[in-house]
Amino acid sequence: MKVNKYSTQFIDKNDINFVKDTLSKEFLTQGSVNKKFEQSLSKYTKSNYSITLNSATSALHVACLSLGLSKDDILWTSVNSFVASSNSALYCGAKIDFIDIDLDTFNISIKSLENKLAKAKMYNCLPKIITVVHLGGNPCNMKLIKTLSRKYKFKIIEDASHAMGAKYSDSNVGSCKYSDVTIFSYYPVKMITTGEGGSLHTNYKKIFEKANLYRSHGIVRDVKSPITKKIESWYYEQTYLGFNYRMSDINAALGYSQLKKLNKFVKKRNELAGVYNKFLKKNKFVKTQKIENGNKSSYHLFIILIKNNTRTYNFELINFLHKFNISSQLHYLPIHLQPYYREFGFKKGDFKNAELYSKKALSIPLHFSMTSSDVEFVSKKINQYFAIK
Repeated sequence: MKVNKYSTQFIDKNDINFVKDTLSKEFLTQGSVNKKFEQSLSKYTKSNYSITLNSATSALHVACLSLGLSKDDILWTSVNSFVASSNSALYCGAKIDFIDIDLDTFNISIKSLENKLAKAKMYNCLPKIITVVHLGGNPCNMKLIKTLSRKYKFKIIEDASHAMGAKYSDSNVGSCKYSDVTIFSYYPVKMITTGEGGSLHTNYKKIFEKANLYRSHGIVRDVKSPITKKIESWYYEQTYLGFNYRMSDINAALGYSQLKKLNKFVKKRNELAGVYNKFLKKNKFVKTQKIENGNKSSYHLFIILIKNNTRTYNFELINFLHKFNISSQLHYLPIHLQPYYREFGFKKGDFKNAELYSKKALSIPLHFSMTSSDVEFVSKKINQYFAIK
């Protein structure tokens, strides 16, 4: 039985061997393997440009900087996300606000977004950037969000940390068809892993060039030396205040090998999600995440929501499942209720859907090493819990 964890990475001999081969190369950072991984990422996502970074948090920060986010600007994001989605704005000295979620898709509520934008326009406090979050690998309604961006003049970042391999309508998440920038995470439990790492994707050359500079100290090397009047291998200039956000070739080697298995990972996760839906569809106490017609989730997470009229809270079900060695998790506690964010004036009751979700949602086990029998076992225990209530 492989259900003791809600998720885990899958590493095979090919991954190990490719990393070993990279260790014998001349350059362990800023080498050919990293370039190879970036090219493969562009090809897979169908984005014009891809750069790797040492984390998805770094990718979000660089994305904000590359779009010109600065002091007195405002960024909005989903209140139900990991704190990095909003922290990236604060790193730039910008202001942050949130959008409540839809209790069917668990993504940004389009109705809440439309109402908030209309009100913000009245008070002249529209956001410069909206970072949308594809929770669990479920794509947001990007066409409508893009339409709103044209009307209200904001930029779009897709936080696709969960959504590598997902599809929105006729495009891959990461193609940036409906956004300015997309970022992915390669943390161990994500769709593919580099150990720690992330990537940034865009179709705009200027954004790519800025992101590339911010990733590596703001340094450029393809400039002429004022001494020799030639481009020299030893000469460089710092043009921005950048960071050391580079990914090593060792990490990139693992990612390059893992990317070859991504389609297989996504297929298996969708098959297991189908088994969950089969066994849980008759359970009147819970509902599963709604995937919009025409979309394909990567199913990084399989999330269930205990219905509001049911007295059970998620921690009670989490404790029950733990007795059977079944681990589950909450994604996420609302950002606005974190102690740090309360200092900005956010308070309980500001985003009611997300607050309800945090009491009723849980991510149950889903990863490549699971079998249909494992999923059936978890489903039966969930159904058993509600049958004995």
